[in-house]
Amino acid sequence: MCGTLTGHDCTIAPATYYAHKKCLETPSARRVRDAEPKEQIQEVHTSNYRVYGARKIWRELNRQGHAVARCTVERLMRELGIQGAVRGKRVITTIPGGQVERAPDLVDRDFVAVAPNRCWVADCTHVKTWSAIVYVAFVVDTFSRRIVGWSAATVKETVFVLDAPEMAVWQRDRDQHPIRSGELIHYSDAGSQYTSFKLAEHLDAAGIAASIGSVGDACDNALMESAIGLYKTELIKPQGPWKSLSQVELATAEWVDWYNHRRLHGEIGHVPPVEYEANHYMESTNPQVTTTI
Repeated sequence: MCGTLTGHDCTIAPATYYAHKKCLETPSARRVRDAEPKEQIQEVHTSNYRVYGARKIWRELNRQGHAVARCTVERLMRELGIQGAVRGKRVITTIPGGQVERAPDLVDRDFVAVAPNRCWVADCTHVKTWSAIVYVAFVVDTFSRRIVGWSAATVKETVFVLDAPEMAVWQRDRDQHPIRSGELIHYSDAGSQYTSFKLAEHLDAAGIAASIGSVGDACDNALMESAIGLYKTELIKPQGPWKSLSQVELATAEWVDWYNHRRLHGEIGHVPPVEYEANHYMESTNPQVTTTI
């Protein structure tokens, strides 16, 4: 081979050939160093619904005690051929509730809460299955971005959206942080299910003030729409097609548990919502304890 190449206006010594062959057979120091981070990156990506991009994988690795640079994570992800989930186009599903009298807007786009159980936002979406259209409703606490309640059904009626706040109240009671009458606002858009008297009466009986935003305002319930966008991007689209209501319910329950307990949220300091709330209650109980986020 070296003799043949030498006859084509280039000189290749046998020692050069063997040196090159040895380099291919012997991994470089960089390849050796990259082996372990690659396994860690692959594990974090796989165990988090394969939706994490470089930023969240980098944050999670550092939370686990693995010191690695973000640029290294980006490079190794390219080598592994993995990437984070990319959101698609937003589909509008809200049907205005007409001109009937409805609850006032008590939030006025100020979704910043000083503690849990001060402001909940609610909305619903739909999932196409082989058997029927499945509607899924969520309730999110704006303080921690935690999904405190959700429900799924094949009918888009008021009773369907009632189940989500009921679960939220039960969840807070179970966590020993019950809502206090008069402190909590339940905010939603002007969809027909949320403007019903039945929902308003149900919330009033639980000591929750109903609040409804304006019609046709793209930013009015952006926080809730962002959570639904994550639900569609991280679970519904990549794991379809869906067959039935029960399959959607089971997958949603698993995703909500991951979302609340393990998913890192940039808006609250790159920690899971449950951890963020635990830090808040710990600091409230013992003000001298400071938690670094």
